[in-house]
Amino acid sequence: MKTDLRLYGFMGETEPESGLLPAVVLSQQKDLYRVICENGETSARVSGKLRFAAERPEDFPTVGDHLLIDYQRDGESRIEKLLPRRSAFQRLDPSSSGHAAQTAAANFDYVFVMQSLNQDFNPRRLERYLTLGWQSGGTPVVLLTKLDLCGDPELMIAQACALAAGVDVLPVSAVTGEGLEEVRALLAPGKTAVFLGSSGVGKSSLVNALMGSEVMDTGGIRQDDDKGRHTTTYRQLLLLPTGGCVIDTPGMRELGMWDVRGGLEESFADVTRFLGQCRFSDCTHGNEPGCAIWEAIRDGQLSRTRWDSYRKLQKEAKYADDKEAFLRDRQQKHKSIAKYQRTLKKSGKVKY
Repeated sequence: MKTDLRLYGFMGETEPESGLLPAVVLSQQKDLYRVICENGETSARVSGKLRFAAERPEDFPTVGDHLLIDYQRDGESRIEKLLPRRSAFQRLDPSSSGHAAQTAAANFDYVFVMQSLNQDFNPRRLERYLTLGWQSGGTPVVLLTKLDLCGDPELMIAQACALAAGVDVLPVSAVTGEGLEEVRALLAPGKTAVFLGSSGVGKSSLVNALMGSEVMDTGGIRQDDDKGRHTTTYRQLLLLPTGGCVIDTPGMRELGMWDVRGGLEESFADVTRFLGQCRFSDCTHGNEPGCAIWEAIRDGQLSRTRWDSYRKLQKEAKYADDKEAFLRDRQQKHKSIAKYQRTLKKSGKVKY
């Protein structure tokens, strides 16, 4: 019986090509891929033609990608074509010294942004993950894990709801099962979610709970800092008994921002609604009169913490997008400040 790729999110978005079969990437370990096509699972490598045509690291397949392969019943198949992605999660490629993007997962419907309800709960990290989630093209959903380990979760739940306006926030426990039905309801047949969260946040435990079996190794809680141990070592896509799919990714404590301008607009809508409302069109949101941002902060309509977070992530994104332009702008700013200080010194208004 042929495998139904619609369960894996493939909806026939390309015309068949002679001799090639549609396939979905299930896992990746370096340059070896495990893919599934109508004939079942097989191992595959990128063809020389595709490798030569790829101009950037993100042009290579990743987990969740839809492909056309030259299927080989005996031996390794060849990946001949990477099909367009409807969504993709990217971060700075650690091996590129911050000059290129790395695609960690593709073709998902939801981004399960995960934070644990223990000492690892971090509002600023949640803002970063939400920004990346919106930028990916998927729909973010906040999962607050380890509910069974938190005696008083209400404050953290309220904080998450405030930061994730318009996003579902679901407290869950892989141990007691609380909240899992709401998660399963999202993962209908043909729907895929990618897990995004720090090491030890409970992704593997949640996958096991959703699968109904121990398919992933789990780590315990370190006693010294109440953080979990990292257990996932490579990305993989799993088909759930309910018909939906999940993509589990290795935990990432530090996430570089990569082209997240659209994500910032979504995750910081409470901030961006004031942009463009200043008295002067070239307002830098510093000490200019009529600055809508600072008026909103003084009036209590906008929190200073949120504004600072927005500016920090915006600066990271600009730096990642064009390091040379960022450094030129910073150098020009320092020159302008030095020139202004020299002018004041000559006028006698400031003494050093």
